[in-house]
Amino acid sequence: MSNKLISIVIPCYRSEKSINIVIDEIEQVVAIRDGFDVEIICVNDHSPDHVWDVLKERVVRDAKVIAVDLARNFGQHAALMAGYRQAKGDYIFSLDDDGEAPVDAIYQAIDKLEEGNYDVIIGAFDHKNSASLFRGLGSFMNERMARWLAEKPADLSLSTFRLMRPFVKDEICRYQGCYPYTSGLLFRTTLNCANIPVKHRKRLEGRSGYTVKKLLMLWLNGFTAFSVKPLRLASLMGFVFSCIGFLYALYCIVQKVVNPNLQMGYASMMSALLIIGGMLMLMLGLIGEYIGRIYICLNNSPQTVVREIIGQKIVK
Repeated sequence: MSNKLISIVIPCYRSEKSINIVIDEIEQVVAIRDGFDVEIICVNDHSPDHVWDVLKERVVRDAKVIAVDLARNFGQHAALMAGYRQAKGDYIFSLDDDGEAPVDAIYQAIDKLEEGNYDVIIGAFDHKNSASLFRGLGSFMNERMARWLAEKPADLSLSTFRLMRPFVKDEICRYQGCYPYTSGLLFRTTLNCANIPVKHRKRLEGRSGYTVKKLLMLWLNGFTAFSVKPLRLASLMGFVFSCIGFLYALYCIVQKVVNPNLQMGYASMMSALLIIGGMLMLMLGLIGEYIGRIYICLNNSPQTVVREIIGQKIVK
């Protein structure tokens, strides 16, 4: 009986000093149990450091590693998509390159997947040691977006430590749009998910690569790529403001009938105009964002551009 293959996808950015440590730990953990092999797919998201040189050197001496080099920085979610397309395992993991991921929980996740017949297992951190305010805020917003837009179960926690079955990975990879949001793609495929408690470890070095701009783009992708709920919310707000305006008009008419000498104030009129005008501009901007993304997708803007892939059994 052949061994089962574990595929582990790692997006790499500013991790030249930590990636080898993470790979070493993965290989040590997988070797603990018989009957399993591992392939480690590292995706260089056009990192400004020398992580690609480190990966090329690792591939030469380690047949378990596949390295993918992207032509420019496409973001963590697009890098994950590029890695998923190379994965051929019976179990598909994704985790970060900074050493925070609980690599020692790999078999715990596999056991939970099989025992409960789940499709996806996600690590639930007991607490987070990351000092990055932006990363914490990004995780919070990702959690809320997945719950509202992707119908994530309320009792399910999100993290970047994930295990999925091959059919989930295959369905996610069917998405060809240039604005991938992996949490939305995952919950669009299945809600048969569960958590395992894991420990969040400190980063090996450096700090999170997420900036304010990248977080804003992630939130925008989540809001516009997988749901029309923001547009429905805009319609609802328009209806609510129309009702408020109608009731206020009735109030003004009644006041004028009761007290004909009452002077109608310009301040209230200007406040109402500014509120309504601001809401209209916001909603038009939201609609414009949807239309702009449709235009970009129709122009076949690439999800990623792969410059080079090195390693065994390359999938084109």
